[in-house]
Amino acid sequence: MWTSACSGGGEGFAQEQTRGRGAGQPPAVPVTVVTVVQKPTPIDIRVIGTAESYTTVAVHAQITGQLTSVAFKEGDDVKKGQLLFTLDRRPLEGALRQAQAVLERDQAQAVNAKSQAQRYQDLAQRGIATREQVDQITANAAAIEATIGADRAAVEGAKVQLTYATISAPSAGRTGALMVHEGNLVRANDTTPLVVINQVAPIYVTFGIPEAQLPELKRYMARGSLHVEARAPTDTAPASIGRITFVDNAVDQTTGTIKIKGTFANADHRLWPGQFVNVVLTLTTDPTAIVVPAAAVQNGQQGTYAFVVKSDQTVELRPVAVARSNGTESVIKDGLKAGETIVTDGQLRLVPGTKVSVKGSQGSQGSQGSRGSGVTP
Repeated sequence: MWTSACSGGGEGFAQEQTRGRGAGQPPAVPVTVVTVVQKPTPIDIRVIGTAESYTTVAVHAQITGQLTSVAFKEGDDVKKGQLLFTLDRRPLEGALRQAQAVLERDQAQAVNAKSQAQRYQDLAQRGIATREQVDQITANAAAIEATIGADRAAVEGAKVQLTYATISAPSAGRTGALMVHEGNLVRANDTTPLVVINQVAPIYVTFGIPEAQLPELKRYMARGSLHVEARAPTDTAPASIGRITFVDNAVDQTTGTIKIKGTFANADHRLWPGQFVNVVLTLTTDPTAIVVPAAAVQNGQQGTYAFVVKSDQTVELRPVAVARSNGTESVIKDGLKAGETIVTDGQLRLVPGTKVSVKGSQGSQGSQGSRGSGVTP
């Protein structure tokens, strides 16, 4: 961490100034310098987020029975509708055949009941059968018809139960640990799932931003979809790219933040559910930002400042206002201009007017990339 020559207090700063003005010209102080540049710089928010599966499904059995086969291995990627488990079908097939037999019996009885009702109608017209007998036979026929409706429903229910003997993947994703193995008895809607499937492509990244930044976020979201990056802290590859798809409907009063979700295609599976990631939410780009290395900006009793190297190779202490910073670069709001030369290393031995010699140029700040600075709350 860079420490200012002024940060030790007013007394130390005055002593340095006195020594600088002493008799005899002191030798030039070796310093490292860089040129202040003006370049397009993204305005972004940098936070820590968590990757979350796009969908999570806990697979349960809907019937009780013996697990006869498992059609996948733990950790396999499965497609929607892919076979996962098979339960013992024999009891269910027997129940279906029984329901179908009952239906066929009642259908046969219904045919006979209709014939009897028709005969009694004819007998009643000839005065042989009473009206009471006709009504009783007709009611029996109607009751058997209703029974057939119940039988058909029982057959359909038995068919549905039979389909539960085959368990398929309700969604695509990556399977977790297998909780029940082949040969075990599983129970309908048991508290322990057979397996949990997490969809990791696409995937969500959830993070929170301070409520003070919500108006700015909403303003830029109104202009179009916002770009968001996510990368694991130890990952050196380029960041995964996503888009903001969700802003929570309330601020968390315990933390003063609001929940945001970004959706990532994650086709390479670099992001993993539960993983902590560094998130960069890009709001817009400042086309004329004044950018310097963060090491050039020092903190003193009067605020932030930088040492500017003048044409006579002496330094000037210049107060500066920092608009935002991301740890490696600082965007200057006021105090510096593009093209000026500033000190990035050796400030501890400097006071205003000190003669300096450049011990090594870092080159143009523009060569360090155009990554923007994080918005400070």
